[in-house]
Amino acid sequence: MTTEEMLRVGLGRTLFRMTWPMLFGVLALMSYQLVDSVFISYLGVEPLAALGFTLPVAQVIIGVQVGLGIATTAVISRSLGAAHQERARQLGGLVILGGAGIMALLAVLLWLVRHPLVLLMGADPELLPLIDAYWGPWLLATWLGAQLYFGYSVCRAHGDTRLPGLLMVLSSLINVALDPLFIFVFGWGLPGAAWATVVAFGVSLLIVHWALHRKVRLRFRMRAMNPLSAAKELGGITGPATVSQLLPPVSAMAATALVAGFGSAAVGAWAIATRLEFFSIVAVLALTMALPPMVGRFRGAGDLDSIRRVVGIAVRFVLLWQLGIAVLWLLLSFFLPGLISRDADVAGLLTDYLRLAPWSYAALGTCMLMVSVCNALGMPLRALVIAVLRLFACYLPALWLGAQLGGMMGLFVGVLVGNILAGVSAWLAYRQGLARLQAEVAGAEEAAPA
Repeated sequence: MTTEEMLRVGLGRTLFRMTWPMLFGVLALMSYQLVDSVFISYLGVEPLAALGFTLPVAQVIIGVQVGLGIATTAVISRSLGAAHQERARQLGGLVILGGAGIMALLAVLLWLVRHPLVLLMGADPELLPLIDAYWGPWLLATWLGAQLYFGYSVCRAHGDTRLPGLLMVLSSLINVALDPLFIFVFGWGLPGAAWATVVAFGVSLLIVHWALHRKVRLRFRMRAMNPLSAAKELGGITGPATVSQLLPPVSAMAATALVAGFGSAAVGAWAIATRLEFFSIVAVLALTMALPPMVGRFRGAGDLDSIRRVVGIAVRFVLLWQLGIAVLWLLLSFFLPGLISRDADVAGLLTDYLRLAPWSYAALGTCMLMVSVCNALGMPLRALVIAVLRLFACYLPALWLGAQLGGMMGLFVGVLVGNILAGVSAWLAYRQGLARLQAEVAGAEEAAPA
């Protein structure tokens, strides 16, 4: 969809059309991961422990692939906005080939250091045979998943979110269907879960590549483009974006360590609360995938006014939607915690959390959107600064101060205050960056020969 078509259809309607497929796709992926964990839990404590030591490594892999995916969407959408169709196709081909090589090297490296890595994280040496059996198919699944994500990023850069959304649902359904077959019927145990993911991602990868080639969105002949220059442009966004993706796990570990000082009930309530938070902001996650291609297109076309308008529409939606979610959690807090946990202390803490923290999800969502928008505008360092300020200048200090002053209730107040401060600072940083970009564009127009 061109910028002219977006304006003709309407920015709000276009944003909605691009967001809803990603919403269902993200929900499907979250659901399959939950079901996957449940099936593995039936195998016993050791397979579940082996999976637990895999998750931190998976976060690193996902951080790298998402960083490159963000750069892909930003650079290709800007090329399309500037009407450089052929360059956009060549960039797509470069990402597919380069991404495959980078993720393959990372997978091989992780395989070679798997034993010292999991032992460093505190794994029992008796788990190593199970790690050996699982990590081979699991690393293959992560490689396929990364290629699938790069394909989705190329689709989204061209304004197509429907195919990625449908394939997220399809791969999740295949995975859920094959899990019990591979794990229990075939008797493959924990590796069976990884092989189910391999098949699911493999099928979706074939479909997305068929669609990309059919619509001529990839070009693997790089003669008309300087690959080194293009790689440098992609890397300029990939580096900061990857770092910003790796910051939340570090922050989460620090927050968990802080909560652990209040006992096991506090840790249990915090673990449930963080999962509920993830479901609460699923619409924001979908928007962070749908909004950047539109922003990138308008940035390539030099239409900063449309960027300002569409970002304003997205932020207003997030504020209203998340305030509605906060009201919903307030109503559910009167009976849901008791259904989730039979432990009175855990249920009590969860009740307090649901009555306080969700009121800050609107600000949290705004902050997440501003990170995505700044990357799409070609300001990756500003996006990284927003992410760092959110976690290490607003969120964690507010949690620590709240915990010191008021225990767990104070910590929950810290969540509220930290997220609101992060949202306000992110919005101001975006406005400042857009104003600077406006001045640069105006200066370039004045310097251009008549």
